[in-house]
Amino acid sequence: MPCERKPMRYGHSEGHTEVCFDDSGKFIVTCGNDGDVRIWEGLDDDDPKFITVGEKAYSLALKNGKLVTASSNNTVQIHTFPDGDPDGILTRFTTNATHVVFNSSGSRVAAGSSDFMVKVVEVSDSSQQKTLRGHEAPVLSVTFDPKDDFLASASCDGSVVVWNIEEQSQLISWPVLQKTNDISNAKSLCRLAWQPGTAKFLAVPVETKVHLYERGSWDHVSTLSDDLQTQLINVVAWSPCGQFLAAGSVGGSLTVWDVNSKLCVERQKHEKGFTVCSLAWHPSGSQIVYTDTEGCLGLLDGLSTPTPNTNTTKAPATKAAKDYDDLFDDDDDDRLMDEGLSETNSPVKKPVAGDDDDDDDFLMPATGRVRNRGAILDDENSLDTGSLKLGQDKFGDDDDTGSAVVPAAVPLVPMRPVYEGPMPTAPQKAFQPGSTPAHLTHRFMMWNSVGIVRGYNDEQDNAIDVEFHDTAVHHAMHLTNSLGHTMADLSQEAVLLACPSTDELASKLQCLHFSSWDTNKEWMVDLPEGEDVRALCLGQGWAAVATSALMLRLFSIGGVQREIFSLPGNVVCMVGHGEQLLIVYHRAPGFDGEQALGVQLLQFGRKKRQLINGEALPLSLQSHLSWLGFTAEGTPCYVDSVGVVRMLNRSLGNTWTPVCNTRETCKSKSDHYWVVGIHENPQQLRCIPCKGSRYPPTLPRPAVAILPFKLPLCQTSTEKGQMEEQFWRSVLFHNHFSFLSSSGYEIDEDGQSQSQKEQQELLMKMFALSCKLEREFRCVELAELMTQNVVTLAIRYASRSRRMALAQRLSEIALEKANQIREDEPEEEEEEPAYSGVRRTSGYSQSEVMEERRGNTRDQEEEEEQGEELREEEEDGQEMETEEAAETTKRVNPFAKEAVSSVTPSLTPIGKVGRANPFKVLGSGKPSSSSGQPRVTNILDNMTSSRKLSPLSRSAGKPGKDPVLKPLAPRPKTKTQSTLLQMNATKAASKKTQENTQPAADQQKQPEVPPPASPADNTENNRPKTGFQFWLEENRKSITADQPDLEETDIIKEAMGRFRTLSAEERLLWTERAKGQTGDAADLKKRKRAGGGVENDNGQVEADENSSKKKKSLDPSSKLSAFAFNKT
Repeated sequence: MPCERKPMRYGHSEGHTEVCFDDSGKFIVTCGNDGDVRIWEGLDDDDPKFITVGEKAYSLALKNGKLVTASSNNTVQIHTFPDGDPDGILTRFTTNATHVVFNSSGSRVAAGSSDFMVKVVEVSDSSQQKTLRGHEAPVLSVTFDPKDDFLASASCDGSVVVWNIEEQSQLISWPVLQKTNDISNAKSLCRLAWQPGTAKFLAVPVETKVHLYERGSWDHVSTLSDDLQTQLINVVAWSPCGQFLAAGSVGGSLTVWDVNSKLCVERQKHEKGFTVCSLAWHPSGSQIVYTDTEGCLGLLDGLSTPTPNTNTTKAPATKAAKDYDDLFDDDDDDRLMDEGLSETNSPVKKPVAGDDDDDDDFLMPATGRVRNRGAILDDENSLDTGSLKLGQDKFGDDDDTGSAVVPAAVPLVPMRPVYEGPMPTAPQKAFQPGSTPAHLTHRFMMWNSVGIVRGYNDEQDNAIDVEFHDTAVHHAMHLTNSLGHTMADLSQEAVLLACPSTDELASKLQCLHFSSWDTNKEWMVDLPEGEDVRALCLGQGWAAVATSALMLRLFSIGGVQREIFSLPGNVVCMVGHGEQLLIVYHRAPGFDGEQALGVQLLQFGRKKRQLINGEALPLSLQSHLSWLGFTAEGTPCYVDSVGVVRMLNRSLGNTWTPVCNTRETCKSKSDHYWVVGIHENPQQLRCIPCKGSRYPPTLPRPAVAILPFKLPLCQTSTEKGQMEEQFWRSVLFHNHFSFLSSSGYEIDEDGQSQSQKEQQELLMKMFALSCKLEREFRCVELAELMTQNVVTLAIRYASRSRRMALAQRLSEIALEKANQIREDEPEEEEEEPAYSGVRRTSGYSQSEVMEERRGNTRDQEEEEEQGEELREEEEDGQEMETEEAAETTKRVNPFAKEAVSSVTPSLTPIGKVGRANPFKVLGSGKPSSSSGQPRVTNILDNMTSSRKLSPLSRSAGKPGKDPVLKPLAPRPKTKTQSTLLQMNATKAASKKTQENTQPAADQQKQPEVPPPASPADNTENNRPKTGFQFWLEENRKSITADQPDLEETDIIKEAMGRFRTLSAEERLLWTERAKGQTGDAADLKKRKRAGGGVENDNGQVEADENSSKKKKSLDPSSKLSAFAFNKT
């Protein structure tokens, strides 16, 4: 009895679910924990009719157009079928009814309840009731004798009782069940079943076996068992002919016995191992429908009920070979995950020796015992014959004796090996993202951000409707589908259609290029013989088709054949966006329910390249791919059958990050979301809610819902976790700025600056929270991600919070960021002309410039001190790929590895809104100034002094040399410049009275700041010497002696590297020596700068108290820092 197990589908919310067929077998009727009764025209019905009968529906029965349900309001109701009109209440209990059944004629209904009672009610007159009392616990199940004389019931008190209905008395009771106090605690539902027709046997599930009791004598005459059945049997159901008995277990196994021979003729397994809680046979006996405790609905199809024959009959050799294959085919469908999965046979299931023998009437199992070929068709796991008794007298032998009568003269075949390892998963079939299954008569062939393509294939019409979301793109179209197109894609340029091949016609590709400027807007291509279209997509100016021959064919949008290449495996689906093509294919067989998929990402343009090559596509456990696409901004993303949405993180080595789980927003397990589009700015997941189905109906037009994104970070219920999730989600969702910019597209600079501002605000909030929690190390980690200006605010916050050690470390970070900016800026200016030309092109000519800059960046990194190595290594990886990016966003995403990083390498001026990067280079090659924005801090006072020398430095230096350590451009100095730290004046005076007379430029950690390119500039401007310059004068000879070939700029770089290796005490000593020689000049400068704050060597400011009070009201930076302090 080989059969096909259809993929499960969600029918109701999680909980007990029941199912039955109507009298004609046309409808499948289910009820569940959501209180609905649903009427399905078939397993593929995506829009079933439903009747709400209460908060929960526990049981149902259907006969003669009457639908009876047991609901949570303690009533047994009756409705008309299929209209679903209420037809009254049959009976009531003091608690909920647990099981209802009709008798064979449909004139009576029996109902068991948790109040220990069983009632038998006349359907025509509900006042005619009989109550059967005697159970001592809730009733599990009831069943009518087909002759309507008796009724059997099972209860949680451990007994199965047969009642005389008319006398309302017990005839016999069998204590065969485990006792429990409630149905929810019962090990098994023990759903009894009386053999239809002859009514000879009552089937009672007892643990892992089914006991058969003879009507009249009430003797236990036989037991149906299977040694592979190790779980408790939950429900049993007889076939309409009465010859076969089906059983479902709590472990998900489905077993069918031939009662006459007591042989197991069919085994199937629930695809996920859930408890089978209801079974029903189709009136024809060809199907079994079943439900589980998760609300899912399944179907076994192709069951045959031949006349049982225990005598051996000859079978042709070809049939024997096919039947042996069928033994293994039974379990193939175990690994089907959904409607999109194929039903191909496993490669390990091949007939072996002996199949060509004409006398091969029997097969030998692995145990060496004989099986009756005509009586059993089993799967590869049947290693035992405890249930395979071939007795001539039907029930003469008791199973416990273990005897087996084998017919005489049985020809045997050699033993065959059985594979017992993990079974391969059936590969997922190819599909079009945004389409509903092809077998539906009315379906969506495509729903994307451009429009909707609907297909209609019924008796009246076979057509395709194309509708655009924006009618300015094109008006709606109605196409006659004479070729039988089953696949479609839609872009702002064309509609692409494809049909499979037939015996007479080849597979065709048809394109309606409606944006063409000429009059002939349609073209068609026939694929080679034997090659079918499996997937197709449209991009900007091109179309791609994946075929059954593992080929991918590219066409221009006008119909010119372009490149062609082979795919590594069978395609699953593919999508296009602009110049990008994303392909998902089977890279290997999956095992144990997993799909092994690979992904390729190609980019077309002047220089075609492959961004992702054959990497594995991560999926949730035992899931398959359900949607693939690009965001509106061009980032690849996909959704699996579990509902997890993942997006490509270009800044983290092209890894996939989960950004949403649609299941978290579903009200029940029967609900799903059908994704139609994703936007990164604003962050929107656009999808259609589907109640009780995976796909939406075409009519009425479904409403699109918008779901939020949420990264699955830990402890997102806490304030810290929420801010971390928001920050990293902002970083991820703004990666597209970098990719678009590098690809030559215009970007929204206001949106980019706004995202940077949002990220820095979140960092500052997390910094303040960490300060309150006294997590100073964590504060420093957060400061690494901040921009230089925000670090300054963090320093203010730390100083006002009396965390001077933290403020000191933050000052060092700020200096390092300043140094990095100064080292990067000259390179940006030098290479600006090259990028200015690239900005208007596809962006690929950048690669040569990027390679050159990689070398320069590595040289700079080697000069940094060891204490900075870890952080600098992170920056190095980012600088190698995002050379033109500003320091602001480099520090935001320290994990960037690819050219398309999380920040946008913009070379055009940033608007004067938001927190603009003051070091961003303008398109003209000149550094942008922050006019209109006063400097937030004096932390770069020494840099300000150096910038004043910039014109002289260029004139004094060698004109032919590239100044690697070129100072920053001069900025207008405002009177509102504020000090870095507002410290207590008395505390500062007690520590640094000597340095109060020194200029602010000399109070910084001068070794951390590169001097001007030429030391001659200092004498020209009468600038005071720093400790580094003083050290350089005395050690220049030794450097030139070691490396005589160095030029001036290289000598300075080498000197900086050596000076940084000195201890802090040694550097301080050199600084003091420099001060001793330049004190007078510094004193004079200080008098000119009366009232300004002065920083000492520790990065802390000595401020004149009276002066700072006068300046405080005029300083917008001070107001900003106070705002940050109060906000956080």
